[in-house]
Amino acid sequence: QVQLVESGGGLVQAGGSLRLSCAASGRPDSWYAMGWFRQAPGKEREFVAAISYSGGSTLYLDSVKGRFTISRDNAKNMVYLQMNSLKPEDTAVYYCGARRDRGASRNRDAYSYWGQGTQVTVSS
Repeated sequence: QVQLVESGGGLVQAGGSLRLSCAASGRPDSWYAMGWFRQAPGKEREFVAAISYSGGSTLYLDSVKGRFTISRDNAKNMVYLQMNSLKPEDTAVYYCGARRDRGASRNRDAYSYWGQGTQVTVSS
């Protein structure tokens, strides 16, 4: 069993930056691939970024490429999402997910564990 806790959300002006963190606890085997998803009001949860367990492979939603960077520190059981040049359309609750596989995935159903989410609000 793995527990995930996100932090780092908040209110920021358009063009600003935030760094989200996801702390894994319980029995976070190092071979979990991780991902970040987001859900805006009235919309489905969508893929944002994912990283393989080794950190050598990453995937991104097209609209965040060049602005967001996913990274991980397996020694600390942490995953991060650096978000730069934020836009109002990035406003959502951001969730961290873990899947029992080495490879990164864009598929929401591939993730077995989820955190409670952290709110990101970007004002125009």
